[in-house]
Amino acid sequence: MKWRAWAAGIAALAALGGGMLVQTYRVQIAPAASPAAAREIQWILDAGHGGEDGGAVSVSGVPESQVNLSIALRLDQILGLLGQPALLLREEDVSLHTPEAETLREKKRSDLMERVRMVNELPEATLISLHQNSFPQGQYWGTQLFWAPTDGSMELAKELQTLIQENLQPENRRAAKEVDPAVYLMNHVQGRAVLVECGFLSNPEEEALLLSPAYQTKVAAVLALGCVKNAPVPG
Repeated sequence: MKWRAWAAGIAALAALGGGMLVQTYRVQIAPAASPAAAREIQWILDAGHGGEDGGAVSVSGVPESQVNLSIALRLDQILGLLGQPALLLREEDVSLHTPEAETLREKKRSDLMERVRMVNELPEATLISLHQNSFPQGQYWGTQLFWAPTDGSMELAKELQTLIQENLQPENRRAAKEVDPAVYLMNHVQGRAVLVECGFLSNPEEEALLLSPAYQTKVAAVLALGCVKNAPVPG
């Protein structure tokens, strides 16, 4: 299988920390693909939250939305290097709401509906939604995967959870789970989809890792390995 030939390269990239990759979340991405190119897109990368909706806030005051985007940009670049076309739902720390939305509540709802619309325009692609966890107590840590109630999502989530534990967090005992019905995006997409809670911003030690460009690249590299192993087979 091709993924075996790429695994060593991905592992080396993770070990290096990806110094040649994205340095900040402000890096600009190429314009949207043409309709013909869009048909080749295999992965949709959703950096959760954005703009006024920063999501969780780390113990040092960094909004989740920026961490999500930084990891998404790295994952996009690694997948591109491996010939796995991807689409980033957002390229900057912005909300995706429509102009008609005015209040913060309206903007959040509109943002989610726009993400669902964009994902469902590419039903053959797989959604990887990136988030960070938080909890009032600071001792909790570790990446956890959640799957959407769609075909193939459970298998992908379990595979990614295993790869994280084998390559990045050997002491992580968390298990992949089905996503909560209240998570709007994951319960309204049509294709294969997983949500990645990369870690806990409320844990000081894990927060330091999650804000590190080198660690962000390691997370992205392990996720990329899972994507390559589970890429759709051309018909």
